[in-house]
Amino acid sequence: MVVLALDTTPLPRRRRLPTFLAIVLVTTVVGGAGTLIAARNVVDGVPRVPGVSSVLSSTSTNVENYLLVGSDSRDAGDPNTGETGDVTGNRSDTMMVLRIDKNDDTASILSIPRDLYVETADHTGRINGAYNDGPAALVVAIQESLGIPIHHYVEIDFFGFKALVDALDGINVCFLYPTRDFNTGLDIPVGGCYTLDGTQSLAYARSRHYEEFRDGEWREDPTSDLGRTTRQRAFVNATLQKALATVKTDPFRTGDLVSAMGAAIRIDDELDPIGAGASLRTAVGDGLLTYSLPVVNETIDGAAVLLLGDGADAVLAYFRGTGPAPPLPA
Repeated sequence: MVVLALDTTPLPRRRRLPTFLAIVLVTTVVGGAGTLIAARNVVDGVPRVPGVSSVLSSTSTNVENYLLVGSDSRDAGDPNTGETGDVTGNRSDTMMVLRIDKNDDTASILSIPRDLYVETADHTGRINGAYNDGPAALVVAIQESLGIPIHHYVEIDFFGFKALVDALDGINVCFLYPTRDFNTGLDIPVGGCYTLDGTQSLAYARSRHYEEFRDGEWREDPTSDLGRTTRQRAFVNATLQKALATVKTDPFRTGDLVSAMGAAIRIDDELDPIGAGASLRTAVGDGLLTYSLPVVNETIDGAAVLLLGDGADAVLAYFRGTGPAPPLPA
């Protein structure tokens, strides 16, 4: 069950289940069901991202970083996509760096705001825009602008994720108020808990003009993309948890779930999800440290963007492998 609760604090927190941890998506579920052979068959068929391996970092330190990208490919007006607005093409709607410390097997994750303004040799503007030139361009932009070495690339397509939601017979989401988004087709007439199918889930996960009917009027979520990212994280977590519970109670459904999950991800040529999943389950066993980059609002050339704020250097140094972990809140 997903209960909507926005959390925009930039402070690090420990979470039990890493969000967008696509490289353990297959191995966590089917490994628990004892069907690693089926997992290997799916992994062998997972699409690889051409060209990205050549730009990945070859540095060998105590830190290994995975760039996790939640992409959103959509066709405007297609009733099967949950998108009725005028947005088309591919978008890297969510970007995170998963940091594995090979010395002590701990894991941390950093969210990168899609509106972060960067200047590199090949791209100037919001960092999300680099993805328009392909995953390799996004990897280069992150490495050049933030100095974080990226060793592996994992991408989840929300449209592919739709098949997993349908294979799970929907995901339960609770809304505190009537909720809507005309751009995506999200329409919740009365507050309460609903089982969303794949199409409805896309409308929910894609919503950036998220409105609630409170105190007699419709109020749009002022956190915009930050709020959407929070909802996406909660939804992915709920989906993964239901997948695990489903396999435990009904192992015969494993094949359908594995096929659906395999269709939702793409990875770089060098990554072995089976091996990575095994090590990551160990790394996140004691919880996952999550960080957000401190940012400030700015307007550049008429566009609203985000710039790095105070405290960003310490967070970046940690994910570069050159500095200690920033302190946890008291």
